[in-house]
Amino acid sequence: MHIYENRDPTSLASRSHPWTTGSNPTHRYVDFRAEPELIRVAVEDLRAVEGQPAADTFYRLLEWINGGDSPFESNDCALTEVGANPSATLPTQLVCSGRLMILFRDLAQNCSTARVHALTQAIAQACAEQDPAFDRAAIGLSIVEVQFRALPRSRQRGQQLMIGFWVGGDELLELWQNLDRTLRNLDTALRSPLVRACAD
Repeated sequence: MHIYENRDPTSLASRSHPWTTGSNPTHRYVDFRAEPELIRVAVEDLRAVEGQPAADTFYRLLEWINGGDSPFESNDCALTEVGANPSATLPTQLVCSGRLMILFRDLAQNCSTARVHALTQAIAQACAEQDPAFDRAAIGLSIVEVQFRALPRSRQRGQQLMIGFWVGGDELLELWQNLDRTLRNLDTALRSPLVRACAD
């Protein structure tokens, strides 16, 4: 997989945690730690791949991240519709993309720039070690500024990690298979001792 630092300015707008509804009233923040049963109900974007192994892999990844065995949580994810591939980065006819937001469950840790950067580097290294010959996917890592509203007002400024992914295939079935492979690789990377050590 290709791993790189994503500097797309449209992705780097400051956020809040918990986030507030934007222009689309159907989008609302759900605390998946408190209500894990909503993961397979509230993530609208995955309905496009419902019935494909990639959907279950994505759901299981979200369930682990927000479950009791993880030092992290996720407050947002997305998956775009499949379209023609406009980029030469992936050698495929079709492409889809998505994102997964990751933050430390202990919110105060997200206010340490050093800790967030160390987590980002560890995830980049762990992802690079997964499936290095796989050229049908790219993962871009971005650090996003966040206001953590549950913390005391003087200590609310922090960051979280956005993991963007782009997956290609020459036909739809191949793309879904490559998406599943990408998400499995990401799952393995996030569970790795290298990444878990960043939360200790």
